[in-house]
Amino acid sequence: MLEQQIDCLTKPKTSAMIMKLFQITLVVLVLLINLALAFPSWAESTLSLTSNPNYFEVGQKVIWLYKPRTDSSDVQRIPAEVVKLSSKQVQIKVYKHNKEFVNRWVNPNKLENSPKVKKSVL
Repeated sequence: MLEQQIDCLTKPKTSAMIMKLFQITLVVLVLLINLALAFPSWAESTLSLTSNPNYFEVGQKVIWLYKPRTDSSDVQRIPAEVVKLSSKQVQIKVYKHNKEFVNRWVNPNKLENSPKVKKSVL
């Protein structure tokens, strides 16, 4: 009789452990599947940044489309260099005539990539 009581007490514990192990295995499996499906989207985001024409890097030469006044239609194209990047603005370095420079925070929409100049073979 004592053996039957001990046997009955161990069976529920064993089935509970098996159920708990099944739940843990199921959670780990779902996480691995989710990671496998999400990983390609992470890799794609870096490729789309480099193909984006509004993507800038520190040290990159750019052209600042500067308007002296907001109501003016005159746009000055000023050569500059990217110094810092933030989520909404880009800091550029603009050279003055006396070989000094000034840093300005500008909207990335006011910048365009500088055309690459081909070196002459002279």
